[in-house]
Amino acid sequence: MIIKKFTAKTEKEAIDNARKELGEGVVVMNVKPVKSKGLFAFLKAPMMEVTVALEEESEKLTAAVSAISSVIASSQSKEEEEQKGAPVKNTPVTENPEKRDSSGAIKEKRENNSAIEEKLDSLQSLLEQQLQKPEEEKEEPQEEKKEETETDRFMHLLHDTMLQNEVDEKYAREIMDEIELINKPNIPFDYALANIYQKMILKFGKPSGVEPASNGGIKLVFFIGPTGVGKTTTIAKIASKFCVDEKKKVALLTADTYRIAAAEQLRTYANILEVPFRVIYTVEEINKALEDFKGYDYILIDTAGHSHQNMTQKDNMSNIIHSVDDRVESEVHLVLSATTKYKDLISIADSYKEMADYKLIFTKLDETTTLGNLLNLRLYTGASLSYVTYGQNVPDDIEDFNPQKTVKRLLGGKN
Repeated sequence: MIIKKFTAKTEKEAIDNARKELGEGVVVMNVKPVKSKGLFAFLKAPMMEVTVALEEESEKLTAAVSAISSVIASSQSKEEEEQKGAPVKNTPVTENPEKRDSSGAIKEKRENNSAIEEKLDSLQSLLEQQLQKPEEEKEEPQEEKKEETETDRFMHLLHDTMLQNEVDEKYAREIMDEIELINKPNIPFDYALANIYQKMILKFGKPSGVEPASNGGIKLVFFIGPTGVGKTTTIAKIASKFCVDEKKKVALLTADTYRIAAAEQLRTYANILEVPFRVIYTVEEINKALEDFKGYDYILIDTAGHSHQNMTQKDNMSNIIHSVDDRVESEVHLVLSATTKYKDLISIADSYKEMADYKLIFTKLDETTTLGNLLNLRLYTGASLSYVTYGQNVPDDIEDFNPQKTVKRLLGGKN
């Protein structure tokens, strides 16, 4: 009897592998899930293990079948001889075959039938014993537990740290799987740390802030996003950077006609920076602003901070954004709060994706201890990160997104 175990992703695949190797005659004895092996086995889905058996004692079965066949043949031969009146081989020498009565023949037939039944019983018992092994033989022998190395423990710690920083489990697992492919056994943990650090920086990609028009002309920059994320303050910070640090000519517009306070707040910033400010209500007013400010470097446009589920306001905003597509270069920045729940961020990102392609700005980094959502949204949307803000001070508390600094925090470091 051959007893062998086959492991695969599914039960069917394991059985198919068993039949390919041992033949169609295999018998499934046990099926159970087993944990995957490897450095990051705890991150992988369990495999299915199938234990199969193949009868190896063909000689015994053949002998048993041959014995049965000989008995049956002998019985048939005796019956034929009796029918012809010929003497049978095992008739006692003291008995005259011609004088045997019918009761003797019946008795001999019964004895022969009994022998056949005994052989059949023996054959059945043999099969049952082979196919129904004791339970202890079916159980998988205890495997020696692989000793966890220092690098293993370190990688587990990094994985847990990412989860604590609210990196989504899906992305944390992808990163660890990719690192497992390039890490060698017993690699020093500082090399493992360097690999995962570089991998996560590559995941974030190159930051992409507001860029000047490629033709040297005016650049329109739209800022979109839900209410309460700090769009107006963020626009003021970016405008200050261009005006004060880069000596660029900037104009500020607002299409937020729903909140008077927001418009007045941006007007105040415009007065401080001594730049033009205008409230726009229609596409025609945007076109008029383009004519009036055609010698400027940037026009920064604030939009209504409405709910991302308000379809009417979204359609109006989309019309404004795309009204300049054929006239000037433009780009869109989606402003999000780092304190927003990941599920809500996904809903917001999906909603605004229908409106335009965008870059990401995250605000309120000073109000959260976890930065996992920055990586989550970057990988979910594929959009570049441009700026992060961490306070209300204008023109301070804003900087270009820094992947190195962010990854350091995600892996448990401090700025």
